[in-house]
Amino acid sequence: MRRLKVAVLAALAMTALIAAPAGATKYVVPRPASVKAMAPPAKVEGVQEAAELNIQYQVQETGYWCGPAATRIALSARTGDLPSQQQLANELPTTTNGTDWIGQVTRVLSGRVGWYETKEMPNDPPTQAQRDLLWRDIVLDINNGYAIVANIVAPPNNHPPGYPNETIYHYFTVIGYDSSNWSVKIADPANFGGNQLYWLSFDQLASLIPPKGYSA
Repeated sequence: MRRLKVAVLAALAMTALIAAPAGATKYVVPRPASVKAMAPPAKVEGVQEAAELNIQYQVQETGYWCGPAATRIALSARTGDLPSQQQLANELPTTTNGTDWIGQVTRVLSGRVGWYETKEMPNDPPTQAQRDLLWRDIVLDINNGYAIVANIVAPPNNHPPGYPNETIYHYFTVIGYDSSNWSVKIADPANFGGNQLYWLSFDQLASLIPPKGYSA
């Protein structure tokens, strides 16, 4: 993946153990007008309607370490024995151009905690089958205690909250879902505009991943 195109990011990572506050009201970021509503994905039977992981959040330490930071957030859902972003940048590997491919993230995650596979989403917009698989992966992974790392391409007309007005090539982590309103919770290491944890519509998430992929 090409480097995250950001003029300014925090030089030092902020670390926090994140859990959902009891009784907190959930705000879902409004879907951009460019993201059309599609048929809901197929429901996953036999699982709870909503779930959210406890993770240790960090802001990425450089403008091109979104891959290492998102990987570290995902690992924190499974283990407290966490490598530094520098260690993960070496393992992936990540250069000043970023982390080239989601498969590099999958290799590191599966090597450290098992479970993970690479899922490609080449179609833009994604097919219904790809949407169904993405939702199923999110639900089953989170119910089993695994976060998902997504490689996204966000043009100016399809931005998560706070993103600068340009096309952003990025990695972030999916840490929760709610099937009552088809939304997903994101842990975003970029911290654009102070937006670290937020809820997106599933339609928007599915529109951001093509033509890249995700680790699940």
